[in-house]
Amino acid sequence: EVQLQASGGGLVQAGGSLRLSCVASGITLVDHVIAWFRQAPGKEREGVSWIARSGDTNYFDDSVKGRFAISSNDAKNTVYLQMNNLKLEDTAVYYCAARYDWGYTWTMIPSAMDYWGKGTLVTVSS
Repeated sequence: EVQLQASGGGLVQAGGSLRLSCVASGITLVDHVIAWFRQAPGKEREGVSWIARSGDTNYFDDSVKGRFAISSNDAKNTVYLQMNNLKLEDTAVYYCAARYDWGYTWTMIPSAMDYWGKGTLVTVSS
């Protein structure tokens, strides 16, 4: 059984930082893409970042580029999303998701993912 456990959310002031963790079981990071999505109240779920091939490749949405970093620890089967210089508009429930890495270009949309974890809430205050 595949499980993805996201944690690390919380309340932070604008300009602050948080690190989210996604612990995967039942899959390995070597052959899966792990992605972070977020969903703000009243909005659709959107892709934030993904990492693949044990960290050799990654992607960031323009809205977080330069502020967020993604990394993985194969030994712990865990992916981290370091979020710096947080803005009010980063407030959302953050989800980690996984898909098998077929090795071809893909679009980071929710329907592209095979597995989902429960979200963790990030609230950025002014």
